[in-house]
Amino acid sequence: MPRIPLGWLGEHVALPAGLTAEQLAADLVRVGLEEEAVHTSGVTGPVVVGQVVDLTPEPQKNGKTINWCHVDVGAHNALDDAGNPTVPRGIVCGAHNFAAGDRVVVALPGAVLPGPFPISARKTYGHVSDGMICSARELGLGEDHEGIIVLERLGYGADVTAPGADALALLGLGEEVLEINVTPDRGYCFSMRGVAREYGHATGAAFTDPGLPVGDEDAPRPAGFAVEVDDARPVHGVPGADRFVAQVVRGVAAHGPSPAWMQQRLTRAGMRPISLAVDVTNYVMLDLGQPMHAYDLATLTAPVVVRRAEPGERLTTLDGTDRTLDPEDLLVTDSAGGRGARVLGIAGVMGGAETEVGEGTTDLLLEAAHFDPVSVARSSRRHRLSSEASKRFERGVDPRLPRVAAARAAALLVQYGGGTVEDALTDVDTTTPPAPVAFDPTHPARLVGVPYTADEVRTTLEAIGCAVEVPAGDLSGEDGTRVSWTVHVPTWRPDLQSGVDLVEEVARLRGYDAIPSVVPPAPTGRGLTRGQRVRRAVADALAAAGLVEVLSYPFVGAAQVDALGLPADDERRRAVRLVNPLADSEPLMRTDLLVTLLDTARRNVSRGTTDLAVFEAGLVTLPVAGSGVAPRLPGGVRPSDAELAAIEAAVPPQPLHVAGVLAGHVEPAGWWGTGRRADHTDAVALARRVAEVVGVELLAAAEADRAPFHPGRCARLTTASGVPVGHAGELHPQVVAALDLPARTVAFELDLDALLAASPSEPVEATPVSTFPVAKEDVALVVDASVPAADVLAAVRAGAAQSPAGDVLEDVRLFDVYTGDQVGAERKSLAFALRLRAADRTLTADETAAVREAVVAEAHARVGAQLRA
Repeated sequence: MPRIPLGWLGEHVALPAGLTAEQLAADLVRVGLEEEAVHTSGVTGPVVVGQVVDLTPEPQKNGKTINWCHVDVGAHNALDDAGNPTVPRGIVCGAHNFAAGDRVVVALPGAVLPGPFPISARKTYGHVSDGMICSARELGLGEDHEGIIVLERLGYGADVTAPGADALALLGLGEEVLEINVTPDRGYCFSMRGVAREYGHATGAAFTDPGLPVGDEDAPRPAGFAVEVDDARPVHGVPGADRFVAQVVRGVAAHGPSPAWMQQRLTRAGMRPISLAVDVTNYVMLDLGQPMHAYDLATLTAPVVVRRAEPGERLTTLDGTDRTLDPEDLLVTDSAGGRGARVLGIAGVMGGAETEVGEGTTDLLLEAAHFDPVSVARSSRRHRLSSEASKRFERGVDPRLPRVAAARAAALLVQYGGGTVEDALTDVDTTTPPAPVAFDPTHPARLVGVPYTADEVRTTLEAIGCAVEVPAGDLSGEDGTRVSWTVHVPTWRPDLQSGVDLVEEVARLRGYDAIPSVVPPAPTGRGLTRGQRVRRAVADALAAAGLVEVLSYPFVGAAQVDALGLPADDERRRAVRLVNPLADSEPLMRTDLLVTLLDTARRNVSRGTTDLAVFEAGLVTLPVAGSGVAPRLPGGVRPSDAELAAIEAAVPPQPLHVAGVLAGHVEPAGWWGTGRRADHTDAVALARRVAEVVGVELLAAAEADRAPFHPGRCARLTTASGVPVGHAGELHPQVVAALDLPARTVAFELDLDALLAASPSEPVEATPVSTFPVAKEDVALVVDASVPAADVLAAVRAGAAQSPAGDVLEDVRLFDVYTGDQVGAERKSLAFALRLRAADRTLTADETAAVREAVVAEAHARVGAQLRA
């Protein structure tokens, strides 16, 4: 985020004396620019100008030569016998780039340098060093640590470098820097120009626009270095470059250092000084908001061509990375080897290493262009290369700035590096004015709820740079008639495209604090939908059963699906693929809730939770073949009914599922016993509990082949009408091993939407509680070992309902399973406990016996069961 040195900002807007960064932040937040941080140099205490009186080189045993110096620090000198500060301080210094008479920066005892590094008088190399002579890096002014700062070489005259003068003020180290947070729609605030304008809006301070042409900066000039814009594949029909200014400056010491004041400002703004050419272009960018680039003119071949990349092209950018270019990348090229054959850089993002300014560079070509924000943003994200230029271009740059920025940069280069500016200048300009906006002046009051007058609205719009055309007659619309103003937005505000954008500006500049806080009345007669109530009830029931609810992302990868052992033709492998996934390894939307829930379980088990019971309720995405593609819609207008219908038709079904995973012990071991591990019956029981909450009876049948479940321990769950709603059982051993889960982990998954559709919609009537006593009967039935217990249970229920006593079965429970010699090979005994109760009478012994006989008969008819002797 941009950093704003207060002194620099004060060049463009009138700042009150003594303004602090905190006060500036409070002013800017009123117009929507929030404080991110306040930065200081980190240098405190006495840091002053000193003049080297003498220095004596002293070789040391370690091979190093130090200088024993006496430095005059004015009023901070040591006291003489008369008590006057006339005795220079003795300081040990290891640098050798200065001489007697030079004026340097001295940190005296009590000072603290960045680090923090406190300074004190200390004995070293046989002397008491009474302070430190500082380098640029030690003061946080740059990376130069080769030698100390010699103020004369940085352009400071004797009039400001008297011994003892405050070096903090001289070097700007006492200046606070405010870092602000800029929203994406206000890219103009990535410059001192933009922030100064906003400060003027917030406080009424006088603002001087540095982005306006001065003198003959916009006067006609003869054509200069040849530039061609040849965009054959514009993104969304918008040319990648609609303005390109090129200015030649010759005879410049381009690789020399920039002036000290510029280096200080760049450092305070968070940029590293490099060389005069680079620093000037960066300075102009930070000041005006126009990114620039300087090329070594000697390495260029005309014409420069702005074009899209061709397949297979590569570029080594200034950061030293070799990049494969995409056909959508907009490039700046020259004609070395043919027209537009050599790539110079990715437009608006970063230049190439081949034409960068070097030590021998004397002639420069300055580039100041206006590139399409979409093209720059896509290239920046595609190459994962966010530069200071791309941050500004992708948010929108003022297309009127290139000529002004090129002129300012050229003037600075000549002023501090010598040379001359060629009279010829290239300006390829195909820009068009922003589209005018039709605006209802009563809209702000109606939308914001503050009674803004027409004069207030117009004044506010003109303050941000808009030109307002008002029709003749009643200008306000306050008499009930609707009028429409025509508003011409400024070029530096590409975000102002519709009436609501202008409403936001009115509300912002008139003050958000003027908007009343009104609590809207809560509508009556509404509440949770039936689906929402069921979703919450299911979560409550599973939590009450001891499971913990988790939430996972719905994005999965092929490896996660493979871990479940799904067959190649399984419909769950047909998933929606995201164009821009959060992670390249997870580009698919899940079609099965267990995919992500098992991954959550694996992560918890890997961290030591071996006894686990978790569940999740979430959406799965089930693509439908031939559903079509959603249309691309323009912004700012309501889609038509046909477009909305096409979007809805393209969205795949996303039913709500609930799934659970149990691993390890469901009943812990202790002094009371060995505990009990989870098995497939727990998964089936939890699935039945979910269905019970929804109000649906589940039927369970064996499922022979359903990944990721064990072939012999998986139940297919259906409603009474045969609609499949899910599966439950033990996971396949290979899946358990692939996910590093505890042995015999079990799981279930249900389609909650399908259960809800099968549930009765009418209210459930309470059944009267019978006051008559219960009768109990136990029935042990012997069946083939292959007969599922669920089939026998269904036969028991049906037989009890058909007994002469009527449907008096209150509950039935399987309480024992026996296999052994008493029932024979390949046979098993299933014992059921029946609770019988009539609503209107006490059951007789004959009636309970009749129920028993009916159960045995029906079980024999259905599954060949025999009553165990």
